[in-house]
Amino acid sequence: MNINGKHFRTVWLNENDPQVVNIIDQQILPHRFVIKKLHTVSEVVHAIHDMHVRGAGLIGATAGYGMYLATIEAAQTKSFDEHLNRSAKEIAAARPTAVNLSWAVNRQLTAIDTRKPVSEKIKIARDTAIAIADEDAEHCRRIGMHGVKIIEAISKKKNGAPVNILTHCNAGWLAFVDYGSATSPVYEAYQRGINVHVWVDETRPRNQGAGLTAWELLNHGVPHTVIADNTGGHLMQHGMVDMVITGADRVTRVGDAANKIGTYLKALAAADNNIPFYIALPSSTFDWMISDGLKEIPIETRSADEVKYVEGLCDNEIKKVLITPLGSEAINYGFDVTPARLITGLITERGICNASENDILQLFPEKS
Repeated sequence: MNINGKHFRTVWLNENDPQVVNIIDQQILPHRFVIKKLHTVSEVVHAIHDMHVRGAGLIGATAGYGMYLATIEAAQTKSFDEHLNRSAKEIAAARPTAVNLSWAVNRQLTAIDTRKPVSEKIKIARDTAIAIADEDAEHCRRIGMHGVKIIEAISKKKNGAPVNILTHCNAGWLAFVDYGSATSPVYEAYQRGINVHVWVDETRPRNQGAGLTAWELLNHGVPHTVIADNTGGHLMQHGMVDMVITGADRVTRVGDAANKIGTYLKALAAADNNIPFYIALPSSTFDWMISDGLKEIPIETRSADEVKYVEGLCDNEIKKVLITPLGSEAINYGFDVTPARLITGLITERGICNASENDILQLFPEKS
Protein backbone atom coordinates (compact mmCIF):
# COMPACT_ATOMS: atom_id res chain seq x y z
CA MET A 1 0.00 0.00 0.00
CA ASN A 2 1.15 3.55 -0.70
CA ILE A 3 1.40 6.18 2.02
CA ASN A 4 2.10 9.68 0.75
CA GLY A 5 3.23 8.18 -2.54
CA LYS A 6 5.64 5.62 -1.00
CA HIS A 7 4.98 1.88 -0.90
CA PHE A 8 5.13 0.26 2.52
CA ARG A 9 4.74 -3.19 3.94
CA THR A 10 3.69 -3.57 7.54
CA VAL A 11 6.82 -5.47 8.66
CA TRP A 12 10.29 -5.64 7.10
CA LEU A 13 13.99 -5.85 7.88
CA ASN A 14 15.68 -2.53 8.54
CA GLU A 15 17.56 -1.38 5.46
CA ASN A 16 20.61 -0.23 7.44
CA ASP A 17 20.70 -3.03 10.02
CA PRO A 18 19.31 -6.43 8.95
CA GLN A 19 19.29 -7.57 12.59
CA VAL A 20 16.50 -5.07 13.31
CA VAL A 21 12.84 -5.58 12.36
CA ASN A 22 10.76 -2.55 11.35
CA ILE A 23 7.01 -2.38 11.98
CA ILE A 24 4.34 0.28 11.53
CA ASP A 25 3.20 1.08 15.07
CA GLN A 26 -0.56 0.56 14.93
CA GLN A 27 -1.14 1.78 18.48
CA ILE A 28 -0.52 5.33 17.28
CA LEU A 29 -2.57 5.21 14.09
CA PRO A 30 -4.58 6.91 12.68
CA HIS A 31 -3.23 10.08 14.24
CA ARG A 32 0.47 9.50 13.66
CA PHE A 33 2.48 7.35 11.27
CA VAL A 34 5.45 5.92 13.18
CA ILE A 35 7.92 3.20 12.24
CA LYS A 36 8.97 1.22 15.31
CA LYS A 37 12.17 -0.82 15.51
CA LEU A 38 12.27 -4.24 17.18
CA HIS A 39 15.68 -5.45 18.31
CA THR A 40 14.90 -8.41 20.59
CA VAL A 41 12.51 -11.31 21.05
CA SER A 42 11.09 -9.57 24.10
CA GLU A 43 10.24 -6.52 22.00
CA VAL A 44 8.56 -8.74 19.41
CA VAL A 45 6.43 -10.45 22.08
CA HIS A 46 5.47 -7.05 23.50
CA ALA A 47 4.60 -5.70 20.04
CA ILE A 48 2.31 -8.67 19.33
CA HIS A 49 0.66 -8.87 22.75
CA ASP A 50 0.03 -5.12 23.10
CA MET A 51 -1.13 -4.83 19.49
CA HIS A 52 1.56 -2.60 18.07
CA VAL A 53 1.06 -5.18 15.31
CA ARG A 54 -2.26 -7.00 14.96
CA GLY A 55 -4.17 -9.01 12.42
CA ALA A 56 -3.73 -12.71 11.67
CA GLY A 57 -1.29 -12.50 8.76
CA LEU A 58 0.84 -9.73 10.24
CA ILE A 59 1.06 -11.50 13.59
CA GLY A 60 2.36 -14.58 11.78
CA ALA A 61 4.87 -12.62 9.72
CA THR A 62 6.10 -10.72 12.78
CA ALA A 63 6.46 -14.02 14.62
CA GLY A 64 8.56 -15.31 11.73
CA TYR A 65 10.89 -12.33 12.05
CA GLY A 66 10.83 -12.77 15.82
CA MET A 67 12.16 -16.30 15.42
CA TYR A 68 14.94 -14.90 13.24
CA LEU A 69 15.89 -12.55 16.09
CA ALA A 70 15.67 -15.54 18.44
CA THR A 71 18.39 -17.35 16.48
CA ILE A 72 20.64 -14.29 16.79
CA GLU A 73 20.06 -14.21 20.54
CA ALA A 74 20.45 -17.98 20.87
CA ALA A 75 23.85 -17.80 19.17
CA GLN A 76 25.10 -15.76 22.13
CA THR A 77 24.11 -18.43 24.68
CA LYS A 78 25.60 -21.77 25.75
CA SER A 79 22.55 -23.72 24.56
CA PHE A 80 21.24 -22.61 21.17
CA ASP A 81 18.34 -25.07 21.02
CA GLU A 82 17.17 -24.46 24.59
CA HIS A 83 17.09 -20.70 24.10
CA LEU A 84 15.40 -20.98 20.72
CA ASN A 85 12.64 -23.26 22.05
CA ARG A 86 12.05 -20.96 25.02
CA SER A 87 11.75 -17.98 22.68
CA ALA A 88 9.37 -19.94 20.46
CA LYS A 89 7.04 -20.60 23.40
CA GLU A 90 7.09 -16.94 24.43
CA ILE A 91 6.24 -15.73 20.93
CA ALA A 92 3.50 -18.35 20.40
CA ALA A 93 1.83 -17.42 23.71
CA ALA A 94 1.60 -13.70 22.89
CA ARG A 95 -1.86 -13.98 21.21
CA PRO A 96 -3.53 -17.41 21.55
CA THR A 97 -6.46 -17.12 19.12
CA ALA A 98 -4.67 -16.27 15.86
CA VAL A 99 -3.42 -19.59 14.47
CA ASN A 100 -0.99 -17.80 12.12
CA LEU A 101 1.19 -17.12 15.15
CA SER A 102 1.87 -20.73 16.10
CA TRP A 103 1.94 -21.69 12.41
CA ALA A 104 4.82 -19.29 11.74
CA VAL A 105 6.71 -20.31 14.87
CA ASN A 106 6.42 -24.01 14.02
CA ARG A 107 7.44 -23.39 10.43
CA GLN A 108 10.57 -21.68 11.64
CA LEU A 109 11.38 -24.45 14.12
CA THR A 110 11.03 -27.03 11.37
CA ALA A 111 13.26 -25.06 9.01
CA ILE A 112 15.93 -24.37 11.65
CA ASP A 113 15.98 -27.92 13.00
CA THR A 114 19.18 -29.03 11.27
CA ARG A 115 22.68 -30.05 12.22
CA LYS A 116 24.17 -27.15 10.30
CA PRO A 117 26.40 -24.52 11.95
CA VAL A 118 24.78 -21.73 13.96
CA SER A 119 25.57 -19.17 11.29
CA GLU A 120 23.66 -21.26 8.76
CA LYS A 121 20.70 -21.61 11.13
CA ILE A 122 20.52 -17.82 11.43
CA LYS A 123 20.52 -17.50 7.65
CA ILE A 124 17.80 -20.15 7.33
CA ALA A 125 15.66 -18.31 9.88
CA ARG A 126 16.15 -15.01 8.06
CA ASP A 127 15.26 -16.52 4.68
CA THR A 128 12.22 -18.29 6.15
CA ALA A 129 10.96 -15.08 7.78
CA ILE A 130 11.22 -13.26 4.46
CA ALA A 131 9.47 -16.16 2.70
CA ILE A 132 6.59 -16.10 5.21
CA ALA A 133 6.13 -12.36 4.63
CA ASP A 134 6.36 -12.66 0.84
CA GLU A 135 3.86 -15.52 0.76
CA ASP A 136 1.43 -13.61 2.97
CA ALA A 137 1.49 -10.63 0.59
CA GLU A 138 1.11 -12.81 -2.49
CA HIS A 139 -1.75 -14.85 -1.00
CA CYS A 140 -3.60 -11.65 -0.11
CA ARG A 141 -3.09 -10.33 -3.65
CA ARG A 142 -4.67 -13.52 -4.99
CA ILE A 143 -7.57 -13.20 -2.54
CA GLY A 144 -8.29 -9.85 -4.15
CA MET A 145 -8.25 -11.34 -7.64
CA HIS A 146 -10.78 -14.02 -6.65
CA GLY A 147 -12.97 -11.87 -4.42
CA VAL A 148 -13.34 -9.04 -6.92
CA LYS A 149 -15.46 -11.34 -9.09
CA ILE A 150 -18.20 -11.24 -6.44
CA ILE A 151 -18.15 -7.43 -6.39
CA GLU A 152 -18.16 -7.27 -10.18
CA ALA A 153 -21.25 -9.48 -10.34
CA ILE A 154 -23.12 -7.31 -7.83
CA SER A 155 -22.08 -4.17 -9.72
CA LYS A 156 -23.53 -5.55 -12.96
CA LYS A 157 -26.82 -6.39 -11.26
CA LYS A 158 -26.98 -2.82 -9.92
CA ASN A 159 -26.11 -1.34 -13.34
CA GLY A 160 -23.04 0.38 -11.98
CA ALA A 161 -24.62 1.83 -8.84
CA PRO A 162 -22.36 1.75 -5.76
CA VAL A 163 -21.71 -1.69 -4.30
CA ASN A 164 -22.12 -1.21 -0.55
CA ILE A 165 -19.80 -3.51 1.42
CA LEU A 166 -19.86 -3.81 5.20
CA THR A 167 -16.76 -4.95 7.04
CA HIS A 168 -15.87 -5.47 10.69
CA CYS A 169 -12.58 -4.84 12.48
CA ASN A 170 -9.49 -4.45 10.28
CA ALA A 171 -8.64 -7.22 7.84
CA GLY A 172 -6.83 -4.84 5.55
CA TRP A 173 -3.30 -4.10 4.55
CA LEU A 174 -2.44 -3.30 8.19
CA ALA A 175 -3.57 -6.76 9.31
CA PHE A 176 -1.28 -8.51 6.84
CA VAL A 177 2.01 -7.79 5.13
CA ASP A 178 0.31 -6.17 2.13
CA TYR A 179 -3.10 -5.95 0.37
CA GLY A 180 -5.11 -7.42 3.27
CA SER A 181 -7.73 -10.16 3.13
CA ALA A 182 -11.20 -8.61 3.44
CA THR A 183 -10.08 -5.35 1.82
CA SER A 184 -8.05 -6.92 -0.98
CA PRO A 185 -11.12 -7.49 -3.21
CA VAL A 186 -12.26 -3.94 -2.40
CA TYR A 187 -8.93 -2.44 -3.43
CA GLU A 188 -8.91 -4.51 -6.61
CA ALA A 189 -12.47 -3.42 -7.43
CA TYR A 190 -11.55 0.22 -6.85
CA GLN A 191 -8.50 -0.12 -9.10
CA ARG A 192 -10.74 -1.55 -11.84
CA GLY A 193 -13.03 1.46 -11.64
CA ILE A 194 -15.94 -0.37 -10.00
CA ASN A 195 -18.15 1.94 -7.95
CA VAL A 196 -17.66 0.72 -4.36
CA HIS A 197 -18.49 2.10 -0.94
CA VAL A 198 -17.48 0.55 2.39
CA TRP A 199 -19.41 0.70 5.66
CA VAL A 200 -16.71 0.57 8.36
CA ASP A 201 -17.73 -0.74 11.79
CA GLU A 202 -15.91 1.17 14.53
CA THR A 203 -15.17 -2.20 16.21
CA ARG A 204 -15.19 -1.61 19.93
CA PRO A 205 -13.33 -1.82 22.18
CA ARG A 206 -10.07 -1.28 20.26
CA ASN A 207 -11.73 0.63 17.40
CA GLN A 208 -9.68 -1.06 14.68
CA GLY A 209 -12.34 -0.21 12.12
CA ALA A 210 -12.59 3.48 12.94
CA GLY A 211 -8.87 3.88 13.48
CA LEU A 212 -7.24 1.50 10.99
CA THR A 213 -9.63 0.41 8.24
CA ALA A 214 -10.88 3.97 7.76
CA TRP A 215 -7.29 5.27 7.66
CA GLU A 216 -6.37 2.71 5.02
CA LEU A 217 -9.37 3.43 2.83
CA LEU A 218 -8.86 7.18 3.19
CA ASN A 219 -5.23 6.93 2.07
CA HIS A 220 -6.20 4.70 -0.84
CA GLY A 221 -9.08 6.94 -1.88
CA VAL A 222 -11.86 4.36 -1.43
CA PRO A 223 -15.26 5.89 -0.52
CA HIS A 224 -16.26 4.81 2.99
CA THR A 225 -18.37 5.73 5.99
CA VAL A 226 -17.58 4.91 9.63
CA ILE A 227 -20.54 3.60 11.63
CA ALA A 228 -21.19 2.53 15.20
CA ASP A 229 -21.00 -1.24 15.65
CA ASN A 230 -24.75 -1.53 16.27
CA THR A 231 -25.70 0.22 13.02
CA GLY A 232 -25.04 -2.68 10.65
CA GLY A 233 -28.34 -4.47 11.22
CA HIS A 234 -30.32 -1.30 10.53
CA LEU A 235 -28.46 -0.74 7.27
CA MET A 236 -29.15 -4.31 6.18
CA GLN A 237 -32.86 -4.03 6.95
CA HIS A 238 -33.10 -0.98 4.71
CA GLY A 239 -31.26 -2.45 1.72
CA MET A 240 -28.13 -0.39 2.24
CA VAL A 241 -25.70 -3.35 2.35
CA ASP A 242 -24.99 -5.56 -0.67
CA MET A 243 -22.48 -7.89 0.96
CA VAL A 244 -20.52 -8.38 4.15
CA ILE A 245 -16.87 -9.38 4.06
CA THR A 246 -14.61 -9.84 7.08
CA GLY A 247 -11.32 -11.50 7.84
CA ALA A 248 -10.65 -14.25 10.36
CA ASP A 249 -8.05 -15.19 12.95
CA ARG A 250 -8.72 -18.93 12.83
CA VAL A 251 -10.95 -21.08 10.62
CA THR A 252 -11.60 -24.76 11.27
CA ARG A 253 -11.43 -27.45 8.62
CA VAL A 254 -15.27 -27.41 8.48
CA GLY A 255 -15.53 -23.63 8.03
CA ASP A 256 -16.29 -22.20 11.49
CA ALA A 257 -14.53 -18.84 11.72
CA ALA A 258 -13.17 -16.94 14.72
CA ASN A 259 -12.88 -13.21 14.16
CA LYS A 260 -13.04 -10.00 16.17
CA ILE A 261 -15.84 -9.90 18.73
CA GLY A 262 -19.07 -8.77 17.08
CA THR A 263 -18.56 -10.62 13.80
CA TYR A 264 -21.12 -13.28 14.76
CA LEU A 265 -23.79 -10.60 15.23
CA LYS A 266 -23.11 -9.25 11.73
CA ALA A 267 -23.45 -12.77 10.32
CA LEU A 268 -26.80 -13.23 12.06
CA ALA A 269 -28.10 -9.92 10.72
CA ALA A 270 -26.87 -10.78 7.22
CA ALA A 271 -28.59 -14.17 7.31
CA ASP A 272 -31.86 -12.60 8.47
CA ASN A 273 -31.75 -10.16 5.57
CA ASN A 274 -30.53 -12.57 2.86
CA ILE A 275 -27.25 -10.68 2.45
CA PRO A 276 -24.15 -12.69 1.43
CA PHE A 277 -21.57 -12.97 4.19
CA TYR A 278 -18.00 -13.84 3.20
CA ILE A 279 -14.82 -14.59 5.12
CA ALA A 280 -11.54 -13.77 3.36
CA LEU A 281 -8.45 -15.60 4.56
CA PRO A 282 -5.09 -16.95 3.43
CA SER A 283 -4.59 -20.68 3.94
CA SER A 284 -2.25 -20.00 6.89
CA THR A 285 -5.37 -19.03 8.88
CA PHE A 286 -6.91 -22.51 8.63
CA ASP A 287 -6.51 -24.74 11.66
CA TRP A 288 -6.62 -28.15 10.03
CA MET A 289 -6.56 -29.97 13.39
CA ILE A 290 -9.95 -28.86 14.69
CA SER A 291 -13.55 -29.27 13.52
CA ASP A 292 -15.70 -27.58 16.18
CA GLY A 293 -15.02 -23.86 16.37
CA LEU A 294 -17.24 -23.19 19.37
CA LYS A 295 -15.60 -25.86 21.51
CA GLU A 296 -12.03 -25.93 20.24
CA ILE A 297 -10.97 -22.40 19.28
CA PRO A 298 -9.38 -20.63 22.29
CA ILE A 299 -10.94 -17.21 22.85
CA GLU A 300 -8.56 -14.58 24.16
CA THR A 301 -9.73 -12.52 27.14
CA ARG A 302 -7.97 -9.17 27.17
CA SER A 303 -7.65 -6.41 29.77
CA ALA A 304 -10.91 -4.92 31.03
CA ASP A 305 -9.32 -1.49 30.66
CA GLU A 306 -9.78 -1.74 26.89
CA VAL A 307 -13.53 -1.67 27.52
CA LYS A 308 -13.49 0.91 30.31
CA TYR A 309 -11.23 3.42 28.58
CA VAL A 310 -11.04 4.95 25.11
CA GLU A 311 -8.07 6.65 23.49
CA GLY A 312 -8.12 9.50 21.03
CA LEU A 313 -6.49 12.70 19.88
CA CYS A 314 -7.10 15.71 22.12
CA ASP A 315 -5.17 18.98 21.95
CA ASN A 316 -2.70 17.26 19.62
CA GLU A 317 -1.99 14.58 22.23
CA ILE A 318 -3.20 10.98 22.39
CA LYS A 319 -5.10 10.68 25.66
CA LYS A 320 -6.96 7.92 27.50
CA VAL A 321 -10.41 8.65 28.94
CA LEU A 322 -12.49 6.58 31.41
CA ILE A 323 -16.04 6.04 30.12
CA THR A 324 -17.48 3.73 32.82
CA PRO A 325 -18.08 4.25 36.54
CA LEU A 326 -14.77 3.79 38.33
CA GLY A 327 -16.00 0.80 40.32
CA SER A 328 -17.78 -1.05 37.51
CA GLU A 329 -16.44 -4.43 36.42
CA ALA A 330 -15.86 -5.14 32.73
CA ILE A 331 -14.96 -8.20 30.67
CA ASN A 332 -13.23 -8.16 27.31
CA TYR A 333 -13.59 -11.19 25.05
CA GLY A 334 -11.42 -10.52 22.01
CA PHE A 335 -13.16 -12.84 19.51
CA ASP A 336 -16.31 -14.75 18.74
CA VAL A 337 -16.99 -17.71 16.44
CA THR A 338 -19.28 -17.56 13.42
CA PRO A 339 -20.62 -21.05 12.59
CA ALA A 340 -20.07 -22.27 9.04
CA ARG A 341 -23.85 -22.36 8.41
CA LEU A 342 -23.93 -18.54 8.48
CA ILE A 343 -21.04 -18.09 6.03
CA THR A 344 -21.85 -17.76 2.32
CA GLY A 345 -18.31 -18.53 1.22
CA LEU A 346 -14.62 -18.47 2.02
CA ILE A 347 -12.34 -16.40 -0.22
CA THR A 348 -8.82 -17.88 -0.26
CA GLU A 349 -5.72 -17.54 -2.41
CA ARG A 350 -6.82 -20.66 -4.29
CA GLY A 351 -10.36 -19.53 -4.97
CA ILE A 352 -13.80 -19.27 -3.37
CA CYS A 353 -15.53 -22.21 -1.71
CA ASN A 354 -18.46 -22.99 0.54
CA ALA A 355 -17.77 -23.09 4.27
CA SER A 356 -17.88 -26.88 4.44
CA GLU A 357 -15.22 -29.51 4.99
CA ASN A 358 -15.81 -31.15 1.63
CA ASP A 359 -15.53 -27.92 -0.35
CA ILE A 360 -12.56 -26.63 1.63
CA LEU A 361 -10.67 -29.87 1.02
CA GLN A 362 -11.41 -29.67 -2.69
CA LEU A 363 -9.35 -26.47 -2.70
CA PHE A 364 -6.74 -27.94 -0.35
CA PRO A 365 -6.67 -31.69 -1.14
CA GLU A 366 -3.26 -32.10 0.49
CA LYS A 367 -4.97 -31.54 3.87
CA SER A 368 -7.29 -34.51 3.45
